[in-house]
Amino acid sequence: MGSLSIWHWIIVGGVVFILFGGKFKISDVMGDVAKGIKAFKKGMAEDDVAEATKPVEQNAERRAIEADKTADGKNV
Repeated sequence: MGSLSIWHWIIVGGVVFILFGGKFKISDVMGDVAKGIKAFKKGMAEDDVAEATKPVEQNAERRAIEADKTADGKNV
């Protein structure tokens, strides 16, 4: 079990640097991840609302087209 090789020290140093130093601190990274999750959930909720109103809009368009056809005297 002797001494640690240079690769062990490089890995340990990299982990310490990621956790405690540099621009990418764990708290910053976790905050960014949380913001991303919130934005994703908000986007999914907006898609659900858009899909819920979509059939109503299509029905309104369909009625308008049918009204135009009957007003012209053409029944297709």
